[in-house]
Amino acid sequence: MQLLPLLHPTLALLASPLLFGLINRCKAICAGRRGQPLLQPYYDLAKLARKGAVYSETTTWLFKAGPLVTGAGLVLALLLVPGGGLGAPVHFAGDLLLFAFLLALGRFLTVLAALDTGSSFEGMGASREVLFSALTEPVLLAGLAVLVRLTGTASLTELYARVAPPLWAASATEIVLVAATLLAVLLTECARMPVDDPNTHLELTMIHEVMVLDHSGPDLAVIHYGAGLKLWVLGALLVGLCVPVRTGSPLIDAAAFLAGMAALAVLIGLIESTSARLRLLRVPPLLVGAGAISTLAIILSLR
Repeated sequence: MQLLPLLHPTLALLASPLLFGLINRCKAICAGRRGQPLLQPYYDLAKLARKGAVYSETTTWLFKAGPLVTGAGLVLALLLVPGGGLGAPVHFAGDLLLFAFLLALGRFLTVLAALDTGSSFEGMGASREVLFSALTEPVLLAGLAVLVRLTGTASLTELYARVAPPLWAASATEIVLVAATLLAVLLTECARMPVDDPNTHLELTMIHEVMVLDHSGPDLAVIHYGAGLKLWVLGALLVGLCVPVRTGSPLIDAAAFLAGMAALAVLIGLIESTSARLRLLRVPPLLVGAGAISTLAIILSLR
């Protein structure tokens, strides 16, 4: 039983790259293609890990520290996030603020590493990343504030333990609004469509990917693996809200949670298959709209 709290972090560390495989397979099916193997993300990570890293003479220790600090921050954030009915190994009152800080820390180091190269393209992507993060962070905190109001606790583990069918029956409108804001935050933070295209190779339209153009080998593997972890931890917040299975049985709760994560990957694949990338000027109104939805949820929760 002492190892039970480590079940969710273990699942995340092993299965987070699989989310990209499910997304790519869903997009391939929608496009009528055979597509990549489901385990292709693992093959790509192994190939990058076997390569050597190339560093520019203009870069400093910040360039090397960026991927490592970002990856470490995401692992620490993973320890704070419950997986549906599976509690987190580390939980305390106010841990949701530390969770938001760890996400911001990783973003900050990624931006510094991009600026450290002296590349105008990476500087352009860094400026866009900072702009959009300044809009998504208040939305994330506002959504979590609604859940704190509804459950009466500021600990993520205790908060999601109280997200059950009775709470849905009493506050379905507020929870649906929070779920919509968390989905918008996930698509933005994880650089997915319609905010960003993770498969694009046009520097003028890239946001996140342009910041890691100079990374290679194991450093790039850490960045890609960290992207999977980030998708997992933010997806866990959304799935834990939308799949309120709290039976007390670790196997049943884990199975329900994994089914929800797989459904989320399919949903992202469908969104990317049926929508085009937004123009950069239209992304801020989208995030402001998500902020308005979270504000409405706060007003409704105060009734």
